[in-house]
Amino acid sequence: MEVMEQIREYVVERLDISREVPDEEILALIDEAICLRARQQVLSLDRRKQLRTEVFYSLRRLDILQELIEDDSITEIMVNGSGKIFFERQGRIQLWDKRFSSKEKLEDVIQQIVGTNNRVVNEYSPIVDTRLKDGSRVNIVLEPIAIDGSCIAIRKFPASPITMERMIGIGSLNSEMAEFLKELVKARYNVFISGGTGSGKTTFLNAMSAFIPGGERLVTIEDSAELQIQNVPNLVRLEARSDNMEVGNEVSIRDLIRTSLRLRPDRIVVGEIRGAEALDMLQAMNTGHDGSISTGHANSCIDMLRRIETMVLMGVELPLDAIRAQIASGIDVLVHLGRLRDGTRKVLDIVELVDYRDGNFEMNPLYHFRETGEEEGRITGCWDKKGELGRREKLRAAGICR
Repeated sequence: MEVMEQIREYVVERLDISREVPDEEILALIDEAICLRARQQVLSLDRRKQLRTEVFYSLRRLDILQELIEDDSITEIMVNGSGKIFFERQGRIQLWDKRFSSKEKLEDVIQQIVGTNNRVVNEYSPIVDTRLKDGSRVNIVLEPIAIDGSCIAIRKFPASPITMERMIGIGSLNSEMAEFLKELVKARYNVFISGGTGSGKTTFLNAMSAFIPGGERLVTIEDSAELQIQNVPNLVRLEARSDNMEVGNEVSIRDLIRTSLRLRPDRIVVGEIRGAEALDMLQAMNTGHDGSISTGHANSCIDMLRRIETMVLMGVELPLDAIRAQIASGIDVLVHLGRLRDGTRKVLDIVELVDYRDGNFEMNPLYHFRETGEEEGRITGCWDKKGELGRREKLRAAGICR
């Protein structure tokens, strides 16, 4: 660490900060510093390469985190203060053997992350959601709110979106279910994706978006832009702005949903419903914007419906019967995802929301994942088809026969 800091200081002292210095010039200075150091201390070729990379990352990237960010096998990075860094690989969380050189270095990295997206995090606004250039989701909590040191949680997404075919290949669902979901999307059914934290809701939404016809106009609305929609040329991407930004006032998900209705969308995709915007999303689904898709946190399909009720009540006081009738009229199908104890993510249930009568939601189970055992630490199972879709009007209108 001492050698690395000395090389870094050598480079910083010689940088011309009055102009934009290209990466190649910085690397040349690093090589020069390493050569000078090698005259005093024997450095192996591997050690020289390692120093070159680490010093460059500390100057132009996210310091030691860059190595984890560039490792495609890692799906999540968790920083608990400057001394503890964890990462998730293949569903398993591990403690990394590297750490930040100081608290100050960790703070520098945090400011570098938030500055990329014109966000602000400081003692007055110690919590922020943002993203990296590659779209990875980032949440930051500063010390002393984070008692043991500032925390960073980075949820990585693959460079290229995971397709439905790949999800079939890794066992997240079967081909029959994928074909069924494809028909639902093409026929403009309103679909709500639920699941717990880390269950793969955003990834699944990305995969489903590939079924949206390319000739439609799509508006996406997110807290932090994460969706990777590739096949829709007429795409408008909207991102909320929190009130901890210096450039202006808050722009909420509710504001964006209302605005999106005036942008002439064929469909609206909301990355995640968390609060009173649930009412606006339901109203959009009930006023001609069929084919809309959104996600939310819940432990089951029925729990998701109850949570939507609660979220609507956060925005307006309405009788529960009126809210539930709006939910039943707006949402056609729920897809529930889960992260199993072996770390794998699967579609656990697909359920049709038929109606709301006599104080209860009428639900028609379509597919359900049933565990059958374990093999070499992996859960095995199959999807049971529980029933047929009842409301087929949209399928018939789209010319799809089932």
